Amino acid sequence: MTFAIHGLAVAPGIAIGRAVIAVSSRMEVVHYFIEPTQVLDEIKRVRRARDTVVEELKRMQEDLPADVPHELAALLDVHLMLLQDELLENGVKRWISDRLYNAEWALTTQLELITRQFDEMEDEYLRERKADLEQVAERILRYMRGVASPVAPPASPRRAQPTLTGLGEDFAEDPLVLVANDLSPADMLQFKSSVFAGFITDVGGKTSHTAIVARSMDIPAVVGARSASQLVRQDDWVVIDGDAGVVIVNPSSIILEEYGFRRRQVSLERERLSRLRHTPAVTLDGQSIELLANIERPGDCEAAMRGGAAGVGLFRTEFLFMGRAGKMPDEDEQYTSYCEALEGMKGAPVTIRTIDIGADKPLDKGQREHSVLNPALGLRAIRWSLADAVMFRAQLRAILRAAVHGPVHLLFPMLSGVGEIRQTLAQLDIARSELDMRGVPYGDLKIGAMIEVPAAALMVRSFLKYFDYLSIGTNDLVQYTLAIDRADEAVAHLYDPMHPAVLRLIADVIAAANEAGKEVSVCGEMAGDVTMTKLLLGFGLRSFSMHPAQILAVKQEILRADAGKLTEWARMVLDSDEPEMICSGG
Repeated sequence: MTFAIHGLAVAPGIAIGRAVIAVSSRMEVVHYFIEPTQVLDEIKRVRRARDTVVEELKRMQEDLPADVPHELAALLDVHLMLLQDELLENGVKRWISDRLYNAEWALTTQLELITRQFDEMEDEYLRERKADLEQVAERILRYMRGVASPVAPPASPRRAQPTLTGLGEDFAEDPLVLVANDLSPADMLQFKSSVFAGFITDVGGKTSHTAIVARSMDIPAVVGARSASQLVRQDDWVVIDGDAGVVIVNPSSIILEEYGFRRRQVSLERERLSRLRHTPAVTLDGQSIELLANIERPGDCEAAMRGGAAGVGLFRTEFLFMGRAGKMPDEDEQYTSYCEALEGMKGAPVTIRTIDIGADKPLDKGQREHSVLNPALGLRAIRWSLADAVMFRAQLRAILRAAVHGPVHLLFPMLSGVGEIRQTLAQLDIARSELDMRGVPYGDLKIGAMIEVPAAALMVRSFLKYFDYLSIGTNDLVQYTLAIDRADEAVAHLYDPMHPAVLRLIADVIAAANEAGKEVSVCGEMAGDVTMTKLLLGFGLRSFSMHPAQILAVKQEILRADAGKLTEWARMVLDSDEPEMICSGG
């Protein structure tokens, strides 16, 4: 049956493929692709864990007291039969061999397929056996992680074990789309070089980091789709309309044909835009505009160069720290990464932002700060760095050392006042002194501040006394100005970059920097939004930093714009209580 799920359009384009469900279970399961050479080892891992559980249950059977209820002994038999069922074992082997899933992912995927069959059984008892299978799988997962767990069988009597049937034809060559309740930034990075044609998540907003990384990967994505991970089943055919924010499940042939045509049109448009790569970004009235790239890893520099970026306007260094089970990268490892980025940009400047951990970017999967009432207002970004001066100075030393090898701009996130500025710059001075004591060379830096909280925007003229340049982080500036959690789909409809208060803060920061003769850029999602390009030019912005995939589309808007004529129009937008109405006709 064909049906549609509506969510938020966060990364444009059309994706068509079979659904891969990132199963959400009581135990956290990591999802990653393995190399073909690892297939046998992964299969052995599952088999060893399963054999360990079988042996444990058999020992329990042998040690059962004589007066134990017959039902308990029968349930152990059920678990043993499920553990040794060929469909479970062979299915897991197929996912590992054909799709190159890691062992845990393969097990939970096969579990989802089999439990679907239990759900469709008419016999109530057989439907209830799904819980037994889930418990068996959880025990195997625990042993793969080296954590044993007690048997927790449901309180229901034994009946005949169902015969499980096959689950379909070979699926190794089909295009794939990922469906999940949520994906951490670390998850997204693991999938960055993967075969997925698109992403769907139950939760998230337009500027959640799931959405941001999906855009950086230049693949269609829909977030905030509520129950998508429950409604979509493993291997269902799915269309992701990343322009409309719609997911179509089990589409008819007519729908597939329509979306296939639209996908070809998108491909032709991208090919046309690619011809602008070497065209200078200059407006019709001769204003030269700087187009920079946002990156998460040094490897992203290749895409930045391919998109024609004039440099890196934002290197999000927190992605070097995430998904490492709390083990921080040391100074040398960070230094190597920063040097790789400089080398990848071939002499173009690289703006390195110090670590911005917290809110929707925990260090490790599952480490969201549930004990904090509102992590977005808690210990994150520069506050987190200042609370761990040893870690902070290690990063600063690595950045200073990398500056020997190319032009580096240092950027501090989420500063809110002069007190924090002084503390931060003091740590930078100490880091320099530590390198002097070690006799380690370091380079000169341009030092900048992110303007992403209203306090910083309102104090912008004070900030300009301390910094060489400013970078406006519009994602957080909108969030904090409008008091909206940008990762919460329940209030995502209230997230409004065109709100008069937001626009006035942005325009004032740009004007203040221009008056002081200092550089200012926008590095948030607004920079890559072609519907905002002319307005930002009208505000006086001459430097945009965005995901590499967005550069050429923004360049096209710049080439068509007359910046001088946009100034008066932009002023009208600022004076309006409903700026979106003016922009729609501008």
